[in-house]
This record gives sequence, C-alpha cells and structure tokens, in this order.
Amino acid sequence: MTKLKYTPEIRERAVQLVIESEKDYPSNWAAVSAIAPKIGCTPETLRVWYQKYL
Repeated sequence: MTKLKYTPEIRERAVQLVIESEKDYPSNWAAVSAIAPKIGCTPETLRVWYQKYL
C-alpha cells in the first residue's frame, strides 16, 4: 500500500476546517469524520493531525 503525502499546508487547512466546523457537530470526532472524506484522508489520519496541531 502506498502512502499519500500531504503538504503541511493541506494538513493545516484540514485542521482549520475541523476547528471551524466543531460547533456544527455534536463531537470533535463527528467533525473529523465529516471532513476527512472531503480532503481524501481517513478520519484517523485527520484526528492525528488535529492532535499534533494542539
């Protein structure tokens, strides 16, 4: 399986989308799960990026 490489800019923008969208979802995980497919990564990958950003 090949790993997709995401630039730091894409990762940061994805995390910003989660932060901006958190109020629209009942939990952080719900926001992450909704946004991840839009950027083409798994929710777990986006969750890790989010945790590193904090």
